[in-house]
Amino acid sequence: MGKRTDLAMEARELWQESAGETTQLPGVRARETVHKGVTATTVEILDRRGAEALGKPEGTYVTLELERGLIREPAGFGRAAARLGRELARMLPGSGAVLVAGLGNAAVTPDAIGPRALDHLVVTRHLGRSFPQLRPVSAIAPGVLGTTGLESVEVVRGIVERSKPCCVVVVDALASRNLDRVCNTVQLTDTGIVPGSGVGNRRAAFDQKTLGVPVLAVGVPTVVEAATLLQDVLEAHGCEKPASQSLCSPYMVVTPKDIDARVDRIARLLGYGISLGLHRSLSVEDISCFVG
Repeated sequence: MGKRTDLAMEARELWQESAGETTQLPGVRARETVHKGVTATTVEILDRRGAEALGKPEGTYVTLELERGLIREPAGFGRAAARLGRELARMLPGSGAVLVAGLGNAAVTPDAIGPRALDHLVVTRHLGRSFPQLRPVSAIAPGVLGTTGLESVEVVRGIVERSKPCCVVVVDALASRNLDRVCNTVQLTDTGIVPGSGVGNRRAAFDQKTLGVPVLAVGVPTVVEAATLLQDVLEAHGCEKPASQSLCSPYMVVTPKDIDARVDRIARLLGYGISLGLHRSLSVEDISCFVG
């Protein structure tokens, strides 16, 4: 049974665990940096070999792991938001309007990352040319199929066709294989995203093929698949081939008991970080004035 993760860095870790730490992974390039409480791991999937090995599309994946407690402090929050903004800015087109889509179900806390991040986003498209230093940014929380009767990608595609942004940034919840990374890690990628994949409910993909413009994805793991967690625990206690699938349903996921507070904190970080990436002239203090 394979272990479940949406993070490219964890997929690479799993490959190394199975193949050996010294084995070279073909078609993949990775590097890691640590600066002021943020560990950044960049995984570039260069070709078909790398995509097949990690089970992810070709492209660039940047994962930011935050030192525990970093974003609880104002200074640490500012550093983390600025780093997120810089990484996102590197992936964005140099100019042009951007649509930010907050995916997920706002009524289900572990799935509410996307909609809640929009509460802290600086939207400016309605301002026209009043503030030329700010990029035109619009935002939408398209809801989920079960409450709207519409695929999220249908809603966003209609807005893209009407507003014609140069790029779409989608924000969504992910699944990790490690509880320590839940609500403490942010992944950015230029490959788009498949909503619901983190909880085994895959919907239509958000990518350039479906929307007609480049799609950047910003995701935060909020759950761990119970079978993956159980498998790691059993292996750590010397069970080489745990039958975790027979002990635990593959549809069960685990999330921390304080998930409400964690989602609120990380959603605020996403809103501020994405705003800094989109509006390079703004500071954290400026964003606080705009969104409170």
